[in-house]
Amino acid sequence: MYSEYPLREFLDVSDGAWYADAVKYVSWDRNIMNGSSNLFNPQGTMTRGMLVTVLWRLAGEPEAETNVFTDVPEGKYYTEAVNWAAENGIVTGSGDNKFNPEGAITREQLVTILYRMAVKKGTASGTYGEFSGFEDDEAVRGYAVEAMKWAVSEGMITGSE
Repeated sequence: MYSEYPLREFLDVSDGAWYADAVKYVSWDRNIMNGSSNLFNPQGTMTRGMLVTVLWRLAGEPEAETNVFTDVPEGKYYTEAVNWAAENGIVTGSGDNKFNPEGAITREQLVTILYRMAVKKGTASGTYGEFSGFEDDEAVRGYAVEAMKWAVSEGMITGSE
């Protein structure tokens, strides 16, 4: 795929795939997602560590001082990113001084992290919609309610039948 970029040829992304241009953008153009072993894994599940790493790269890979989580070992691709996100209030962990970097990210966690990042950058609109019309609205945990209302107002969450 994209032979003009031989260092990042993903064997699992064909030129005709609907997401091929998006993969090119996040990997070659912006260098925020790298894949591994010549695979991008477009059908895979994003982990908490992956999301925070993407945001950290978007922020310019700033240095972080401390690791506050007992389950974030030194030397992993996400270590510096998780430390930076924690120092900046973008993540608060999953309880008991843990972050669960290898855990799949849930929709409410994703929205909450994006919301905190937008607040930090000063780009959160300050507009909050309602999601009480969604059938599963009561399943949203308290920490994510404000972020979910923000995501609804921004059109990120629209629901489905």
